[in-house]
Amino acid sequence: MLALRQHGFHLSLLAVFALTWGWSAWRPLHPDDWLLENYLVFAALPVILVSTRAFPLSRVSYTLITLFMCLHVIGSHYTYAEVPFGFALQEWIEAERNMYDRLVHFSFGLLLAYPIREILVRLAGLRGFWTYFFPVDVTFALSSIYEIIEWLAARTVSPELGIAYLGSQGDIWDAQKDMLLAGLGSMVAMLVVLALNLWCNASARKQCSNRYIPADNQAPGEATPRR
Repeated sequence: MLALRQHGFHLSLLAVFALTWGWSAWRPLHPDDWLLENYLVFAALPVILVSTRAFPLSRVSYTLITLFMCLHVIGSHYTYAEVPFGFALQEWIEAERNMYDRLVHFSFGLLLAYPIREILVRLAGLRGFWTYFFPVDVTFALSSIYEIIEWLAARTVSPELGIAYLGSQGDIWDAQKDMLLAGLGSMVAMLVVLALNLWCNASARKQCSNRYIPADNQAPGEATPRR
């Protein structure tokens, strides 16, 4: 029964994303840019679906991943620089540009830091302080890798398509600001997780301060010889 409920939950999330993705693919404002924006979706979605059996994540992680992917494909429908909500956000905060891409980059850290933390804790056996530090570190790394991929992709297509894909809107520091926002989003996420752990788990305070590295944790090939 539990497995059946889990299966139904996963199918519900998949249906939500499929509907959003289908809407985004229906008459996008710039079809070439839509395709370019969705290459990573084409690559990531099969990996997520296949891994649900070999390495299933929590419901929270899958929900956060789905939400981020929906935000991304909404941006691909309009191009990030032309999303209507981005113009509304621009007016609310009196910015000089459409702010949807800034929102999505912040959401990258805010929504994906928790799944990253779950994977690191389960695969790398992280404990205490490191379970909050390394998700932020990995988020910064992934964000910088994405900016490099974005730059390389923009170089290989037509100038007009490259400009639409980058969505820099004339800001020469766009990539750096995007990486910073992703990192800030991950910091906020980890602070929320820490607060919830401190509230729900009496031993979390002690675990959080645990930065101890065992004495026998030596680099390979440098073990102390026996006497």
